[in-house]
Amino acid sequence: MKLHITVPSPYARKCRIVAREKALGVEEIAVDPYASDPRLVAANPIVQVPALETDEGVLTDSPVICEWLDVNGAGPRLLPADGPERWRVKRLETLAASGLEMGVKRVLELRRPEQERSGSWIGRWTDNLNRVLDRLEADPGIAPGLPLDMGRITAGVLVTWVGFRHPDLNWAEGRPRLVALQAELEARPSFADTRPDA
Repeated sequence: MKLHITVPSPYARKCRIVAREKALGVEEIAVDPYASDPRLVAANPIVQVPALETDEGVLTDSPVICEWLDVNGAGPRLLPADGPERWRVKRLETLAASGLEMGVKRVLELRRPEQERSGSWIGRWTDNLNRVLDRLEADPGIAPGLPLDMGRITAGVLVTWVGFRHPDLNWAEGRPRLVALQAELEARPSFADTRPDA
């Protein structure tokens, strides 16, 4: 298996964490999407990471990749197969992923030349991201000491990435439960080994 990544990508990091948690030997290939790296173009026609090459074909989109890794790896399931618990975890995962989407949009807008940036869109995405963080802070699924699952992983990836890419937002202020979740998760080898600032 080959996983095309960029180290700063939160979506690739999520897959890298799951691969480690599931004890899967995945070869990581660092690529440059902005340079249209031919290896990534061959794997994913829209030239985005992550992309996982398996014997059955290529998978793209981090939730799909993570579910495949979860099903094919060792240990307890990070995403329950069915029932109410699956939907609880998916709800938390999707909420955190929506925060990543807002943060990525903010990054891309801020990378545009200053005269081309939209202050209204930056403001909207910032407000949306802060609302997601507030909702996560109140979610019982982020309480300390709970078993690791796909929702907790995604929430942990989100807050570390926001601190990395958007330090001006000071995400931790007034969110002690998310701070505790981050400290708990970042102590795990799978998280420590995949930090976006590595």
